[in-house]
Amino acid sequence: MSFLIALSRLLSKYTALCVVGLAVFTYFFPQTCAFVKGNTQIAILGIIMLSMGMTLGRQDYRILAQRPFDIFVGAIAQFTIMPCLAYGISQLFNLSDGLTLGLVLVGCCPGGVSSNIMSFLCKGDVAFSVGMTTVSTLVAPIATPLLVNLLIGQRIAIDGWSMFVFMLMVTIVPVGIGSLCNIAFHKYDFFDKVRQVMPGVAVIGFALIVGGVISVFGKQFLESGLIIFACIFCHNALGYVLGYISARFFGMSKAKKRTLAIEVGVQNAGLATGLCAKFFPTTAEAAIASAVSCVWHSISGTILANLFTWFDKKFANAENVEEDSTVKANA
Repeated sequence: MSFLIALSRLLSKYTALCVVGLAVFTYFFPQTCAFVKGNTQIAILGIIMLSMGMTLGRQDYRILAQRPFDIFVGAIAQFTIMPCLAYGISQLFNLSDGLTLGLVLVGCCPGGVSSNIMSFLCKGDVAFSVGMTTVSTLVAPIATPLLVNLLIGQRIAIDGWSMFVFMLMVTIVPVGIGSLCNIAFHKYDFFDKVRQVMPGVAVIGFALIVGGVISVFGKQFLESGLIIFACIFCHNALGYVLGYISARFFGMSKAKKRTLAIEVGVQNAGLATGLCAKFFPTTAEAAIASAVSCVWHSISGTILANLFTWFDKKFANAENVEEDSTVKANA
């Protein structure tokens, strides 16, 4: 079990590398992840959400009750900034219906599970991060179908009710089960060990979902890959910037500013990929946009967290040098 826990930590640390590595491997050997489709993909999504639920205990729900305003601001930012950016970018770049669908789906999904890890790495407010991810996930079954239908329902047929039911089953139910297990068994050593293994399982799950898309649509990716990446890059980067500005506008602390930037910018693109596979199986461009977002958000979020940490060290060193100079001058 110790080996699995160590492996889980390693996978969590190098999430982006794992996802990219499997994606590249699957591109050259498509059969590797050909099994990740249909019910198998849905089951993997459920396991990912279960792993998130297993991190939620009574204390996390107390945090939600104690900090309603911060969480409310975060949720509003989550479900306004990214959907509007996705739609605006799709219009600016005059994207096809398929690419528009993929980008908007990503924008309308809740925050990514990996955002909690990124907030921890950059010394953000982890409790705030967990609270935001929890609320956005709970709200998503209603917000995501509603926003997608509102933004592009006139261009693409959207079955909002079926999407709501599907998201309920792959988000709320597994998160609820995981959370109940955590509340009931958190004192037991065996459960604590299982919980420590689950982040690695989630990383493998994300990688398999991306690999599943690549195995089916890998060839089409190179045909429109540049425009897809340009749009995803702009969407993601602007999400970070506007998330940070939103936190600053409401006078939040530095830790909360960083957390809100990451929570807004990093989406649960794995869920968007699953939605594409379930409701738009013939729309290759939408699936590819979601899969690329899944990879890029993991990479960029990790880079941003490392940049925040680097700035802290740089300014800390500068302050130490200044203090030393002052001491010597006074001496």
